[in-house]
Amino acid sequence: MRVVFALVISLIFVFQCVAQSNLPLSKIESQPSTLLHANTQLNVLTVDLGTIISKPLIQRGLEFEQRTGIKVNVTKVPFGQLYNEISKDLSSPTSQYDIIAYASQWMVDFAQNNYLERLDTYVSADPLIQWNDVSRFFRDFSSKYNSQIYSIPLDGDIHLLYYRLDVLKKYGLTPPRTWDDYLAIAKQLHGVDMNGDGEGDFGSCISKKANEQSYWSLLSIAGSFLQSKGTSQGIFFNTKTMAPLVNNAAFKKALQIYKQTTEFGSADELNFDTNDVRYAFINGRCALAIEWGDIGTMTVLPESKVKNKTGVSILPGSTEVLNRKTNQLERCNSTLCPFAMGDINYAPYAAFGGWVGSINRASTTGKKKLAYEYLSYVTQPLQSNEDVTIGATGMNPYRTSQLVNQQSWLKQGMSENTLRFYLGSISKTVNNANIILDLRIFENNRYFRDILDTEVAKYLRHNQTVDQTVENIETGWNKLTDEIGREKQLKAYRASLGLVATP
Repeated sequence: MRVVFALVISLIFVFQCVAQSNLPLSKIESQPSTLLHANTQLNVLTVDLGTIISKPLIQRGLEFEQRTGIKVNVTKVPFGQLYNEISKDLSSPTSQYDIIAYASQWMVDFAQNNYLERLDTYVSADPLIQWNDVSRFFRDFSSKYNSQIYSIPLDGDIHLLYYRLDVLKKYGLTPPRTWDDYLAIAKQLHGVDMNGDGEGDFGSCISKKANEQSYWSLLSIAGSFLQSKGTSQGIFFNTKTMAPLVNNAAFKKALQIYKQTTEFGSADELNFDTNDVRYAFINGRCALAIEWGDIGTMTVLPESKVKNKTGVSILPGSTEVLNRKTNQLERCNSTLCPFAMGDINYAPYAAFGGWVGSINRASTTGKKKLAYEYLSYVTQPLQSNEDVTIGATGMNPYRTSQLVNQQSWLKQGMSENTLRFYLGSISKTVNNANIILDLRIFENNRYFRDILDTEVAKYLRHNQTVDQTVENIETGWNKLTDEIGREKQLKAYRASLGLVATP
């Protein structure tokens, strides 16, 4: 954790996949070793995002039952309710769930409260899980708290730029390198019929629905204005004082760009969640889009109108960055932007960090063993290496082997050209020395969902100015930090960035 660049280089090939098809049945060699346990059931709590995450958990659960006799019950709740539902259940003396599948960002809260089973012993005794095949980033950052394993990776996430390769070529345009380029292209192509249905389509598609996952899109824009000196600089707080990095020219500009993209999107974009963006893109309605890896796999669906017409790139960057001494935006130079390419600072974002599975420490010893065997079964290469390429899963690759065998991707219908764009952009993102790690401190869900999401929604709906928005976020984050403990949060924040203990 303290060697940031080693982690960055280890974060190999992270992207999401969503496609409407059945998952393949796995080979018998990967069956768990558990003997039949009559009437035993495992209860799993996870997110309700359509088929995302829940579909493979359900189908692999059916296979697990066929092989072991252990029934797996999967309960789904909306994303906006998941954190509170998990907290409520784990803290209850009558907890009903044996397994939670949740955002890796939240693990710090549940592990700190001693709600989760430590998994080091399970993993070390399990050759089938092939733990060393899991990228080091996910083994260390997503799976561990205080150097102990508390979760099993199911997925990995970064944000990418998608664009209509054919449309940009027709109009003599190149993919946007900066956010100013993004706005200019979105404006020019907005209203162009891009799917041949006689209706004008959208220059930009970015999720903006409140109480969903839209704030990650805003942070993808803000990143290249806020972080320029490497991963350990961070974008959320001052690493010495824990002061929020929101009431400044950089964050204000990101908010303004985010809001301006609405002019070039669907008339209903303020109600667009991630799935709306994905389906709008594959239906041929978007010239540009910012999303996780799901769109890449969805382009090969039978109903897709953009198969072999999709380009993928690293997120746009900026020629201006925040000078943290003056609190103003300044043009990139070798001092401010040591990792710039030309005069552009790129700061790709490992948004969300991926879904993981953990075991309720309060479950019985026998059920904890079975719960681990189920999670191991789901994540073993024979299952997961296909799940990440197929869809309806929302699962991104998190194993090195998942990208070594490109045949798995080609078998799903992705062309070699699209695969080159897709995997090339992933490689450029995860090997970038200025990649942004997502927030991982205590109760970060309250920072993001209760404060950031609420204030941004007001701004997008013209209920407050940009100045009021950043002031409200700053006030809310400071108040929450003081409530939880500033030194405690600072220590956690610095550790998440690979920095030494608080100076």
